[in-house]
Amino acid sequence: MDVMRHCSSFLLPATSTAADSDGVGGTAAPPPAYALVLLNQRLPRFAPLLWQHAQVRMCADGGANRVYDEMPDLLPDEDASAIRNRYKPEAIRGDMDSIRPEVKDFYRTLGTKILDESHDQDTTDLHKCVSYIRDSTPELNNSNLCILVAGALGGRFDHEIGNINVLCRFSDTRIILISDDCQIQLLPRTHCHEIHILSSVEGPHCGLIPIGMPSKSTTTTGLKWDLADTEMKFGGLISTSNIAEEETVTVCSDSDLLWTISIKKPEFASQHEAHKKSI
Repeated sequence: MDVMRHCSSFLLPATSTAADSDGVGGTAAPPPAYALVLLNQRLPRFAPLLWQHAQVRMCADGGANRVYDEMPDLLPDEDASAIRNRYKPEAIRGDMDSIRPEVKDFYRTLGTKILDESHDQDTTDLHKCVSYIRDSTPELNNSNLCILVAGALGGRFDHEIGNINVLCRFSDTRIILISDDCQIQLLPRTHCHEIHILSSVEGPHCGLIPIGMPSKSTTTTGLKWDLADTEMKFGGLISTSNIAEEETVTVCSDSDLLWTISIKKPEFASQHEAHKKSI
């Protein structure tokens, strides 16, 4: 079975280089082609960094309000008006039930595409944005596409579940749901997975959760509580509150799994780096 490699290099400054790129197979892959979707939840503190990494940036409906209102707060040393003009999404797509009229007019004046999909009530705004990125951005290398979704977690539980369902509906596309506290992505059962842990910015708390069907067999390495041909299912064992102990975690399963890992707060990351340098 082919190996799919994962690395959260989008959490590092854009000038940094990660030793391991996302990819499939036995050779190094080119850096991911990142796209960014911003949803209608509080932006993570590192939203400007995600924006810098992305080649395409778009908002899902009320996510535009968040960029307009909150991006200046994340960059307090800069002029708010200049920030709003600089952080302009390429497109805003959704059923347009949340975006404020003045925000929509502001971005339309800057040249942002306003894509009103109010006729479609069967898919979520995130689904609509992912479809747009996959179908309408030929400049991205879709074989290496990775869609970062900021503001995907928190708020109403049904919204969170809807966002997780998008991971399953687009299982052939790398999509990572991100909040201030953690990230979630799908590990398809079609591959074994090699996850390179960037301990300066993520971990150690992590979890593996079967999604869509029980797992009759999951095997891991690199975790404090590794799984060895272990069955996982809701109503039985699921691997929550685990710990990533090694720089590389491997996962192979007969079921699609959700992988989640914590994202460190800045003060914790600084202390962690200071401790590493002292030993």
